[in-house]
Amino acid sequence: MTIAITGATGQLGRLVLAGLAARLPGLPVIALARDPAADPGVPVRLFDYDRPETLTPALAGVQTLLLISGNQIGQRKAQHRAVIEAAQAAGVGRIVYTSVLHADRSILSLAGEHRETEAMLAASGLSVTVLRNGWYHENYLGSVPAALTHGALVGSAGQGRIAGAARADYAAAAVEALLGQGHEGQVYEMAGAPAYTLADLAAEISEQTGRDIPYVDLPPADYAQVLVKAGLPAPLAEAIAGYDTAAAQGALDGSPDTLQALIGRPATPLAEAVRAALV
Repeated sequence: MTIAITGATGQLGRLVLAGLAARLPGLPVIALARDPAADPGVPVRLFDYDRPETLTPALAGVQTLLLISGNQIGQRKAQHRAVIEAAQAAGVGRIVYTSVLHADRSILSLAGEHRETEAMLAASGLSVTVLRNGWYHENYLGSVPAALTHGALVGSAGQGRIAGAARADYAAAAVEALLGQGHEGQVYEMAGAPAYTLADLAAEISEQTGRDIPYVDLPPADYAQVLVKAGLPAPLAEAIAGYDTAAAQGALDGSPDTLQALIGRPATPLAEAVRAALV
């Protein structure tokens, strides 16, 4: 069986490649990337979502494709459609897709493209496994340096519970979905535990650094302005503030049972993730 990984040189893709190599050394794996000069340790083929002519040739001989959702919000429906059509043309038998937690009902702004992609996959005639990944701890841990610099963690999530897990946990689930038995046709809702609030995250940072780092909850527009002042483009800043607004309404909460069952262990706890971020 030959497996191909889209976005293979990205943060999640590299972890999946490492997990596949650890579990089945010598397994035929192909990295699909915009930059074929990248060296992820396996053969690389040019695979550019915005150049459809590169897609079908890159999938020659591939039986299973891990479609890691693209990072260009607003472009992903068209990009994913092109990948699915290329997979059909190349004779790929199965796609494993990284979606978002509760994609069918989530109020997250980014969930719409995932819903549309899931619908396209369902209509494709291919065998499909959907991994509805919850929030990555890393999505919030990127704010730790700024919190330490300014003496506060800011956001707009209120008391919203975040059932996060580490990126490595979701990569391990992808490896199991690719190599394990009985995953065809399944939709997995995956989250970590225990769920935490941003106030809990601030308290954990405080505990581990010995400093008083409070959580300051801001109105979404004010939080977006903070992010713009920190150098983020306005559309991205508004999107991030919107994710917090959705978190306040429960969009990032979920059960840890499925992820734990897939990876055979509890997801990485927040304290461990914070410790790694502070190194």
